Amino acid sequence: MQRKKLTLGWLIPVLIVLLGLGLYQIDPLFTQVLRNNLFDQYQRWDNPPYQDAPVRVVDLDNESLQRIGQWPWPRSKLAELVEKLRDAGAASIVFDVVFAEADRTSPAMMANTWTQAPLALRKQLMALPDHDITFEQALSKGKVVLGNMPEDRIRSRYELARPFEVVELGPSSLPYLHGYGSSVGALPGFQAAAAGNGAVSFFPDADGVVRRVPLMVRVADQTMPSLSAEALRVSQHASDYVVTVSEQPGAGIEAVLIGDLSIATTRECEMWVRFTRGGHKRYLPAWKVFAGEIPQDQIAGNIVLIGTSAKGLMDLRFSPFKQIIPGVEVHALALEQVLAGTPLIRPNWAIGLEVPLFIVGGLLVGFLALHSGALVSAALVLVMLAATGWGGWVAYSKYSLLLDPSFPGLIMLLAFVFGSLYHHTQSERRQRWVKQAFSRYVSPNLVAYLVDKPGALELGGQRRECSFIFTDLAGFTNLMEKLDPVVAVGLLNAYLDNMIRIAFEHEGTLDRIVGDAVAIMFSAPVEQADHRQRALRCAEAMHVFAIQYALDAQATGVPWGATRIGIHTGEVTVGNFGGTTIFDYRALGDPVNTASRLESVNKQLGTLVCVSEATLSGCQGVKVRPVGKLVLKGKTEPLMVYQPLFSSLIALPSPDQEYAQAYAQIAQQMPEAEATFASLAQTRPDDPLVKFHLNRLISGQTGDVIIFSSK
Repeated sequence: MQRKKLTLGWLIPVLIVLLGLGLYQIDPLFTQVLRNNLFDQYQRWDNPPYQDAPVRVVDLDNESLQRIGQWPWPRSKLAELVEKLRDAGAASIVFDVVFAEADRTSPAMMANTWTQAPLALRKQLMALPDHDITFEQALSKGKVVLGNMPEDRIRSRYELARPFEVVELGPSSLPYLHGYGSSVGALPGFQAAAAGNGAVSFFPDADGVVRRVPLMVRVADQTMPSLSAEALRVSQHASDYVVTVSEQPGAGIEAVLIGDLSIATTRECEMWVRFTRGGHKRYLPAWKVFAGEIPQDQIAGNIVLIGTSAKGLMDLRFSPFKQIIPGVEVHALALEQVLAGTPLIRPNWAIGLEVPLFIVGGLLVGFLALHSGALVSAALVLVMLAATGWGGWVAYSKYSLLLDPSFPGLIMLLAFVFGSLYHHTQSERRQRWVKQAFSRYVSPNLVAYLVDKPGALELGGQRRECSFIFTDLAGFTNLMEKLDPVVAVGLLNAYLDNMIRIAFEHEGTLDRIVGDAVAIMFSAPVEQADHRQRALRCAEAMHVFAIQYALDAQATGVPWGATRIGIHTGEVTVGNFGGTTIFDYRALGDPVNTASRLESVNKQLGTLVCVSEATLSGCQGVKVRPVGKLVLKGKTEPLMVYQPLFSSLIALPSPDQEYAQAYAQIAQQMPEAEATFASLAQTRPDDPLVKFHLNRLISGQTGDVIIFSSK
């Protein structure tokens, strides 16, 4: 039994760790949220201010739209913007816009639209330069990157231009890239004229927050660079990309080389973005560029992104700070960090650190929780969680590494919780077993009392009024000599088991067992206001059982004797007595001896149950008949004693009016008492109490005070 429990206990941390391995592999939503929120918190704690980098955003802001006109602007206007930026020395000009349709404001388009206009006017319009051609000519002079919009469904009106080569070192990168069915690109002429063509795509997490920017995506069956990647390539006049894919199965993409820049990526070829405070300097309002109000040094040598912060154009994203920012700013942040050499990195080897951490931590915490106290295991968990969290924070703040201590911490917490629950359950089970076993030696109410109040396990006592029951089995010594010891012991154990069970059912406390005799007390250790009533009801149940048990034994040929019972109430000292080696919880005082004397006096009275007036005073609805004022051996004061009219071996009327009248004559020392009892004895030859009083009267004793010289 113990081996099974131990095996199950050891399985708990193992199962928790196996669960962790499964969750780590699946990476369900709740673990992603936990990890992302932790990384966001790192950024809140260590949120550096904007540092100037060669990246600028020409912002199509609300004021630019008011000054120049609503979007989309004529392509001729955009051609002018490209020329101004190129003349100012921009390293690359990147449109965070997709030019998938022809310019509706071109003169030829307007001439075809204004069909009611005079023919001469329409001819003049047709002779004007086409805006798309003007824009295409501006693109053909170099340094411009256009965007294309990947989409899940498969539809392409024309092929995407690929003014680059993608070289892969290692296995194919396609299985790891975020994939799309197709992509909506710029007009073919624009694509052919532009120096770069990048995918405008983000992959927000489940909470809608953008935390990563892809460098490569998969469109159909081809690898396509992102807008940020193309901005870097064109600015360096590079012609290709080198994508390094790990040889280890499932590890994915490790890095992308763009010109002289090597960028570490996630397995899906994404780079994490560190969001910064401020950064207004990176924004250049488009209207100021047109007006020539931007100093040339703000453009020369910079990667210039063209995008919008206007809310009406809907290019907005959620940041880890729960703020809404323009989508073009995410590209700008990624480019700034690549150029400054400060990107956030979640390395592929993080798995090789996090998995062993939660395996070792989960097993260690789980096993300690199973076999140590709550404080020790809780302290270890806190230390390990603190150490893991501190390690993750140092990796972020010092080395820009994104290591996840939240998942190992979660597994360690689960191992601690379930290990502690199992340990607690086993402890409770052992306590119940000890309590049950202890209750076979000590009363259950005493065990429960000591469990609830362990401070009671101290030497000493207190004065308290209690009720006592003493029982004894008549003729048992002679019976033991006649019966086989095995049979005798079996009969005695069954008898005592039921007698004690009855006592426990009435919430009595077992004071002692001496051979076949049992002593029960009430109102200790727990006070019972109705202890007298409990004692009398318990005695009645014992009496009924003892009679039936004797009859059953006698029916099998065993001369089982009757059980005599004495009941008394009085003030005693109860508590723990003994020494530092052993405790004995019991009651000391004269009422204990009196209850014992009442049990033994039954033998001389011929009765089976005697109860004192001290006990009856707290009982209701009890039918008794007086025995007399007994002066027990060793006593000087008489004690009024009664015989309860319980079920008996002889039939007695209840109430016994005839006996009561006869007893009144004894109490009043009336001369006719002897004749009355003699007459009563003739009608009740089996009533021992009547016979006892008649014999007293015949011997010349009068009154109801009865002195006993022996036990």
